[in-house]
Amino acid sequence: MREIQFREALREALNEEMRRDERVFLMGEEVAQYNGAYKVSQGMLDEFGPRRVIDTPIAELGFAGIGVGAAMNGLRPVIEFMTFNFSLVAIDQVVNSAAKMMSMSGGHFNVPIVFRGPTASAGMLSSQHSQAFENWYANCPGLKVIVPSNPADAKGLLKSAIRDDDPVIFMESEQMYGDKGMVPDGEYLMPIGVADIKREGSDVTIVSFGKMMKVALKAAEELAAEQIDAEVIDLRSVRPIDYKTIVNSVRKTNRLVIVEESWPLASIASEIGFKVQKDAFDYLDAPVLRVMGGDVPLPYAPTLIDAYLPNPARVIKAVKEVMYMKA
Repeated sequence: MREIQFREALREALNEEMRRDERVFLMGEEVAQYNGAYKVSQGMLDEFGPRRVIDTPIAELGFAGIGVGAAMNGLRPVIEFMTFNFSLVAIDQVVNSAAKMMSMSGGHFNVPIVFRGPTASAGMLSSQHSQAFENWYANCPGLKVIVPSNPADAKGLLKSAIRDDDPVIFMESEQMYGDKGMVPDGEYLMPIGVADIKREGSDVTIVSFGKMMKVALKAAEELAAEQIDAEVIDLRSVRPIDYKTIVNSVRKTNRLVIVEESWPLASIASEIGFKVQKDAFDYLDAPVLRVMGGDVPLPYAPTLIDAYLPNPARVIKAVKEVMYMKA
């Protein structure tokens, strides 16, 4: 085990998979000569050359489409969006081509492609560069959607995504690229669709994913100081969702709080809340609560960003509400 940055874990995954399989290539804006907008691909052009680390114009629809075509013809592209905000320009290729090709071709064409890049807020970037699209892509059959929360998971899950024969949306956080964490030595993969219990507890279940796991774990730490024992589950992927792990936890704790950055309507939290009331209704001692981002375009001002985003205090308040305690 060694401690490395989130970006370094992603780079290791890419390097290892490109060395293992010559069909894998990386394509996107500034991935080659600039070493990546967030330095994930640093040094890769030197090792793999311009045929496998490919700079593109600012034309997401175009290079996403090239990636889909390459995947249909036997290659395994990794398409980097500088931010998933820009993936809206390419969403026709992602949703109408990559996700549907297996079904529309009667199983003749699969699309082994990974679309990856940063998602959600990253400071004072305002409304058009701060959106969380995990629930948008998770809504689409034919896609798998991964949102890792730490370097070890990021490496293992990206390697699994690259080897997967289906299109995978791999969503990172711009604010986590410099985060450090312990990563195993040597080859390892992590299964897609398996949640991880990051902290075991008995009083309440807190479910989250991505960078909101920091908020969930910080809240659990502060709750522990008040003798409230929270179990914290990291979904790791939001399509497929590991419902079994969530339901089993709720059957133990009898209470559920879900933390998510996206807008409230049609969120991942809404889906989990429905599934839990369907499969664990008799175990619930309180209504399921969500701690979400604001139902507005994210503002630019730091004070308004703070008001918009979930934070540990809001999670603690929700936990105490489901436990019928005074906040």
